[in-house]
Amino acid sequence: MEATDEDDAETRRSTRAVTVQMQTAHDPAISSYYVNDELYRKLVEHFTDWQREELVITAPEVRDQFRLLVEREARLLDELRFDDWLAMYAPECIYWVPGTPSGGDPRREIAISFDDRRRMEDRIFRLRTGYAWSQAPKSRTVRLVSNIEVFATREGAARMVRSNFLISEFRVDGTRFLSGWCGHRFVHSAERWQIQVRQVNLIDCDRNLRNPSIVL
Repeated sequence: MEATDEDDAETRRSTRAVTVQMQTAHDPAISSYYVNDELYRKLVEHFTDWQREELVITAPEVRDQFRLLVEREARLLDELRFDDWLAMYAPECIYWVPGTPSGGDPRREIAISFDDRRRMEDRIFRLRTGYAWSQAPKSRTVRLVSNIEVFATREGAARMVRSNFLISEFRVDGTRFLSGWCGHRFVHSAERWQIQVRQVNLIDCDRNLRNPSIVL
């Protein structure tokens, strides 16, 4: 029995629909497919006991390389260049602001923010709509980063970076200061270092933070 043109058209439509669904399911800007138990397990492993003296990389050229990346990220955020900021991140990435001083496990402890790429892009989109009232008018910020240290990992294509930060945020009702330290996990992919995870550790993370509506 020969297939009709209508049957062929329906088959093509079904095939295209399945293809689109598969692409969507593995697009980190649309789906949170990679946020699973394995990601949480690795996250806790990578951010536990990584700041050991024997892992410190002292080579000046390596420290300068990652210092420039951390400083560039701070400048892009101050200039509200969010597309360029997102381009510094790996496709499958995490932006994590723990709500406890020890960081811990985000499955079991409060986080001020825990965003995958989909949520990061959603956050930036909302800031641009003009309907994010906590950012109307927009904050003016200046970030200072210092004390940058680079640490080796078990994986040759990954580095951990610690830095201290101070953010001055000016709003119409005054200026406030946010401080703490960041832990970056960089991975080497596509011939460049990309941010896989950025953990922002505020020194007063377990206190009233008065709605931190900026990207920290």
